[in-house]
Amino acid sequence: MYNHEPTDYECAYCSLLAGTETQFNAKSDIFLETDKAIAFISPKWWVNNPGNAIIIPREHVENIYDISDDLLVEVNLVAKKAALAMRRSYGCDGISFRQHNEPAGGQHIWHFHLHLYPRWENDGLYENDAKWRYVSVAERLPYAKKLKDILGSP
Repeated sequence: MYNHEPTDYECAYCSLLAGTETQFNAKSDIFLETDKAIAFISPKWWVNNPGNAIIIPREHVENIYDISDDLLVEVNLVAKKAALAMRRSYGCDGISFRQHNEPAGGQHIWHFHLHLYPRWENDGLYENDAKWRYVSVAERLPYAKKLKDILGSP
């Protein structure tokens, strides 16, 4: 009903779930997995919030309107574990969650996903929306390792 995914859309998140690696999504970015959801380090970092993460369902659903209640609960449970691990391992002052739906809501990847940001006092996250960059797999790796170590993930 409220879908915008093009018919020929190739989902980057589904590709990651299938094992395809790119400069933007690598298996080494994944730090938490369940049978229904995964959490991984985002390739897109804001100037004062490095190591932010994305949580996705394994099932391809476009947005909040399409996701089942059970799957939404699972994504949020994974997000909570990721937030606690991030808080402990990064030493940040807080955590912010963001989730976008439809183009007017800021969604540009047509697979439901939840952003998880480490926050520090006066980091200006919401004032710095234009101040981001893509980071390499090598830059993401230490953050994924820190979170895996806290979570006891292989």
